[in-house]
Amino acid sequence: MLAVPLAPAPAQVTRTAYWSRLLPALAALACVTRIPSFVRPLWNPDEGYLAVQARLLAQGGHLYETVVDRKPPLVPWLYEAVFALCGSGSLAPVRVLAVLAQALTAVLLASLARRRWGDTAGRAAGVLYLLVSVGLNPEDAQAATFEVFILPCTAAALWCADRGRWAAAGAAVACAFLAKQTGGAVLLPVAWLLHRAGTPRAGAVRLAAGFALPVGCAALATDPAGFLFWTVTGSAAYASFTGSELHVLGRCLGNTAILAVACAGLLPPVLRTLRTTRAAADLWLWFAASAVAVAAGFHFFGHYYLQLTPPAALLATAALRHLPRERLTAAVLTSAGCCALFLTWGLFAPRPELAHAQRLAAALAQRTAPTDRVLVWGMHPETYWLAGRTPATRYLTAGLLTNYSGGRDGPQVGEAYAVRGAWPVFRAEMAAHAPTLVVDDSRGRPYAPPHIPTLNHLLASRYEEVARVDGAILYARTPRG
Repeated sequence: MLAVPLAPAPAQVTRTAYWSRLLPALAALACVTRIPSFVRPLWNPDEGYLAVQARLLAQGGHLYETVVDRKPPLVPWLYEAVFALCGSGSLAPVRVLAVLAQALTAVLLASLARRRWGDTAGRAAGVLYLLVSVGLNPEDAQAATFEVFILPCTAAALWCADRGRWAAAGAAVACAFLAKQTGGAVLLPVAWLLHRAGTPRAGAVRLAAGFALPVGCAALATDPAGFLFWTVTGSAAYASFTGSELHVLGRCLGNTAILAVACAGLLPPVLRTLRTTRAAADLWLWFAASAVAVAAGFHFFGHYYLQLTPPAALLATAALRHLPRERLTAAVLTSAGCCALFLTWGLFAPRPELAHAQRLAAALAQRTAPTDRVLVWGMHPETYWLAGRTPATRYLTAGLLTNYSGGRDGPQVGEAYAVRGAWPVFRAEMAAHAPTLVVDDSRGRPYAPPHIPTLNHLLASRYEEVARVDGAILYARTPRG
C-alpha cells in the first residue's frame, strides 16, 4: 500500500511562507543600501589597514608579531581568506561579505521581533534596521570594517540567548569580541536574559564555555602574550583624551547628530512610549552597553555608532506596536527618506583624502620596484595597498608610534606616548631592511618628523628629499644610507 505523505502543519506553512517573502525583500534592501560601498576602491583608512595586513599575512606574516594592530584577529583573517580566494587587488569581494553581514543582522532582528511581538513586528524590525544602518558619514557606514562584522554576531548572541541556547550565545559573544573588543558589550543583555531564565548556574557554565573556547583558540592560533597585549593591555594611552577634550566633544556631538537624523523615524515612537518599552529590559541594556562601547576610548568615530543601530531598531519596533498602524507607516517612510538622503551623500560626496592617497601611491610606485620596502609616515596605510609595496615596518601608521591614532590634537603625541616597546622594534626594522623610499605624509600635523627625534635623525643622516606630492615629501636613500 502506498504511503500518503502528511500535509505540513499550518504553523509550518505559515512560517515558510513568511520567510519566503521576507528574506528576498531584506536581501534586496541590504543590496540597495550598500550600493555606495562599491563606487570607491576604499572608504576609510581602516579598510586600507586591513588590506595591507591581509597581504602581509598572506606573505607569511604573523599576527601580533610581524603584523600588528590594536584589534582582535577575526576581521584580518576574514580579509586574508577573501584575498586568498579572490585576489588582493580589489575590496569588492569583502564588500559583498559586508552586504551579507547586514542582511544576516536584519534577518536575526526580524526573527527576534517576530518571536516576541508577531509577524508585522518582525518585518518592521528587519526593514527599519537596514534603513538606519547607513545613517552616518558614508566613510563610516559604507566601509567593510570591524563594526559591520560585529553586528551579526551581537544579533546572533541575543537571538540564541532569547531561546536559551547559552553555549551558542557565548560563542556569538566571543565572535563579536574577536571582531572588535567593544563587541563584547553584548554580554550584558545576554547575562540579563540568563538571569531572567531562572537557571543561572547551568546556563552560566555553558555561556562561559561558549565564550572561552573561541577566544582561547584565537589566542593560541596567534601568540597568546601578543594577543593579550594588542587586544587588552597595550592601549592605555590610546584611550586617554587629555588635551583633546574639545576636539573629542565636537566629534561626539557631530556624529550623534548625524545618527539622530537617520533615526528621525524611530525616535518619536520610542520617546512617546518610553514607559511601556522599559519592559524590554534586555533591549535597553543592549542599547546602553552599545552606548558605552561607542564611548570607550573617547574617540567617537562615526563607525563606532553602528553598534547602536540593532538595539535602536528593536526598541522602535517595540514602541510602534503600541501605536496606531499609521505610525508604523510613518516611521518606515521617514526612515526610507533619510536612507535615500544618506545614499545620495555616499554616491556623490567627494573624497579628497582618497584622491591624495591615490596620487601618492602612483608616485611611490613610479619611484620604487615591486620588491622594494617603503615607509609611509602618516595615517593612511591604504597608500601601501594602492601602490602594491611592502611596508618596511610592522607599524602601518604613525599612530602606533606617536599616539596620534584617533586624530589627537592635544599634547600627548610623540615618541613618549607610543605603544610600549614600539620604538626599539622600529629602529631594529630600519636597520635590518632600510626602506628604499620614505614618504612623509604628516603635512604639518603633531607627529611630523621635526617633532619625532628618531625619525628626524634617520631622514637627516640617510635620506634626501627627491619630490613633493600634495604636501607629502618623498625621501630617497642616499648612497651612504
